[in-house]
Amino acid sequence: MFEYHGWITVRESAGEEGEDDSRLRQIVEELRERISLMDSPYLLDLRWMNGEPFIHLGGHSNHRSTPDVLELFGHVAVIAPGSYGLLHVRDDEDRGHENEVRVLRLARGGLTEHTEPLLSPCVPALEDPFNE
Repeated sequence: MFEYHGWITVRESAGEEGEDDSRLRQIVEELRERISLMDSPYLLDLRWMNGEPFIHLGGHSNHRSTPDVLELFGHVAVIAPGSYGLLHVRDDEDRGHENEVRVLRLARGGLTEHTEPLLSPCVPALEDPFNE
């Protein structure tokens, strides 16, 4: 099972001074094209709200799906290093992390991965232990 829920605030840079609105619009159009090619049956949305672009995504499949939503976070980190966001992932096929919700953190052009302490360990935090 592969479940994920996330968001990204898309920004060209971490500073507000010197923001190039035309460059940000180019970045958003590139991301819009990439997202359209992903053809996800799940939630994958890019929209402008109050003058800023945001990506929202979520899904639940039997296995880690392709194209990989994790790659989308990495791509945003490269082309828009001022972006920030979180992706919560539960993947029961991720060796060593089968009983955890993992959080991918996007900030300042970098990605880091963490265990989500509020939802981990999944058993017993989210589910009862399996009893035969």
